[in-house]
Amino acid sequence: MMGEKKHKSGFVNIIGYPNAGKSTLVNQLMGMKLNIVSPKAQTTRHRILAIDNGEDYQIVYSDTPGLLKPAYELHKAMQFYIEQALEDADIFILLIDLTKDVDWEPVVLEKIKNTGVPVILTFNKYDLVKEEDVEKSIKKWTGIFPDASYVVVSALNGYMTDVLKTIILQKLPEGPEYFPKNENDISDKNLRYFVSEIIREKIFLLCREELPYSVEVYVEKYKENPEMDHIYAVIVVERESQKPMIIGKQGRMLKEIGTLARKDIEELIGKKVFLSLHVKVDKNWRKDKNKLKKYGYLIQDERNSGHSRKA
Repeated sequence: MMGEKKHKSGFVNIIGYPNAGKSTLVNQLMGMKLNIVSPKAQTTRHRILAIDNGEDYQIVYSDTPGLLKPAYELHKAMQFYIEQALEDADIFILLIDLTKDVDWEPVVLEKIKNTGVPVILTFNKYDLVKEEDVEKSIKKWTGIFPDASYVVVSALNGYMTDVLKTIILQKLPEGPEYFPKNENDISDKNLRYFVSEIIREKIFLLCREELPYSVEVYVEKYKENPEMDHIYAVIVVERESQKPMIIGKQGRMLKEIGTLARKDIEELIGKKVFLSLHVKVDKNWRKDKNKLKKYGYLIQDERNSGHSRKA
């Protein structure tokens, strides 16, 4: 029909180094807290799709783990999600942390260039740096990607993220609905995933040093009830010595993790929650491919079963 508005859609894949603010940016663009955030690097372990629906568009934001050199099997699984994101993007957001002058791996930059996909250079943490630092970074990155659009933002307080979304909509190609446009379908992940991530976020918040990196969380049982949902979750650690660190003296640490997590889960689902947490040891789970599969990580040999539309 003449004058009918065409539907635009696509995967907007966010690439950046650890702690650049990828999850914070997705939350800001979505207008809600969907992904967990932490001051500690490498908080995001999976590839998480956030679905932003409009009447004539569907933006699928892809939040990925931070770029890093793999040290063990968990890192390899995390980096595989980035490989996927490099393959199926309709738009790349390169999230550049203005507080750190990081030289990105040339192979990553070359892969992005070779796709021919539009790039939006997004300079984050504008509120934390001097103007001359911003200008220096813009000059550096527009030299690398001369055809890219760019915007300076603060993902934390929402500065200029509306402008970023406008640029995204301008560059978004015509396309179908990749996911049903239901009000409650805002991600490819299910409720159990988000519950386990909320619990893991509180461990990052409350536990010191390297301990959170050795922790995995999964929901063992989820019973829905009209008045109150009952959730039984397991916190997995790598070594026996880590178990008392999570539990704390007289169970105080575990109780605090549970209290903070319960509040966020109740806000997420809109009803009261009974949350039961247990701690178990699964030795060296981060280094074992079979254990990683058990906890839901996609491994290299499962290349054809991932999120990528080209899979």
